[in-house]
Amino acid sequence: MSQFIPKADIRHAFSLAMSKMYQTEVPLYKDLMDLVADINADTLAKDGELKQHLSNTGELSRIDLERHGAIRLGLPSELATMRRLFAVMGMYPVGYYDLAPAGVPVHSTAFRAIDSAELQISPFRVFCSLLRPELIDDDKLRDTALQTLQNRQIFSDGVLALIDKCEQDGGLNADDADKFVSEAIKTFQWHKTSPISKAFYEQLLSQHRLIADVVGFYGPHINHLTPRTLDIDAVQDEMGRRGITAKEIIEGPPRRNCPILLRQTSFKALNEAIIFTGDGQEAGSHTARFGEIEQRGIALTPKGRALYDELLAKARANLATTPEKDPDAYYQALSESFTAFPDDYQTLYNDGLAYFYYQLSDDFASKDMGDKSVQTLLNNGVLRLEPIVYEDFLPVSAAGIFQSNLGDDAKSGYDGASNQVAFERDLGVAVYDECTLYQAMMDKSLAECLEKLSK
Repeated sequence: MSQFIPKADIRHAFSLAMSKMYQTEVPLYKDLMDLVADINADTLAKDGELKQHLSNTGELSRIDLERHGAIRLGLPSELATMRRLFAVMGMYPVGYYDLAPAGVPVHSTAFRAIDSAELQISPFRVFCSLLRPELIDDDKLRDTALQTLQNRQIFSDGVLALIDKCEQDGGLNADDADKFVSEAIKTFQWHKTSPISKAFYEQLLSQHRLIADVVGFYGPHINHLTPRTLDIDAVQDEMGRRGITAKEIIEGPPRRNCPILLRQTSFKALNEAIIFTGDGQEAGSHTARFGEIEQRGIALTPKGRALYDELLAKARANLATTPEKDPDAYYQALSESFTAFPDDYQTLYNDGLAYFYYQLSDDFASKDMGDKSVQTLLNNGVLRLEPIVYEDFLPVSAAGIFQSNLGDDAKSGYDGASNQVAFERDLGVAVYDECTLYQAMMDKSLAECLEKLSK
């Protein structure tokens, strides 16, 4: 039997192919990558402590590999097959995100690797949303939209065959892995034509821009890719200097000495020419694809997340207008609110607010071991703490990015209740709980340290 290619290697090859395709389709994305690379190099040159943290956790070598993409699906059957496609690359559904309360008629998960070693090889992740047609309040429009979606096939015969082969054999050999990447990337490519009429597209648009984006195309084109920056405030400023139109605010927590969770910004979505072919050939345009940037911080425990949510809600409640209309006031409110969130790693650990790797200090062998309790080993410098980077997403940030690229007329919210049970039924499996994964990473790191000390 041929040697199987590691799933992480297939994932890495796919992420590079996706990036290459998106740079060709959206040239401004290449400019964004160059900008982020410049900022990261400057930040690392100035911040030795940050560079050391990144080196200790294995992240330094993968900074330029950081990518996440986002897609939007229309049917439960598409979601189920997409889960199988990502599984070929060792990517599994983590977390449930309901964006309907923020006015986006989808619910979502993130496909990614779930093991520390796998993440170090390739941290590529895809935020995958499924349309919630029950939130379309026009019955006739909803029925026509579903009929349109049922008439499309977003996966090539080639990729379906390779998914089957991988599931049956337990992996793919080198030739099949190469073919898989080539076939899989077709699902995510941009189409300059639409299978629907311009009139129907405009009806969908009047319901919600995202509904038009899902229903109006032959497949779930990648709508953004995201490099990771080490200083998102510098990127936001530099975009303006380089003539890139940025969204009004950075989503997520305020700037901190010890970054937490996730901060995001983007350049505004492109207005792209489309030929509508459903009733003759009519020229039109569509706005959906943009470039996003993220800065990732430490993963928070449920206790930390509860405090984060509380402080974010407090900051927004104190605003007289929307954050986008008065960014300075919003940043001020955010900074004032988050003074209640500890901003040093030791306190974050002591208060149980965040997840950390335990690592042996470089000179642990010369240290007094004491009674070998965790706290004593930390106090004596035998063990050190390193932040576990947050690999997931924030519902408020995701919705904010979506909304900023949908226009001022976007709906403020839907009444439909969150429905994780229905989402997991459509997906075919339960999603992983991200906090359980982070706790397992933390526990595993401690066990590995204690095992080395016992020898």
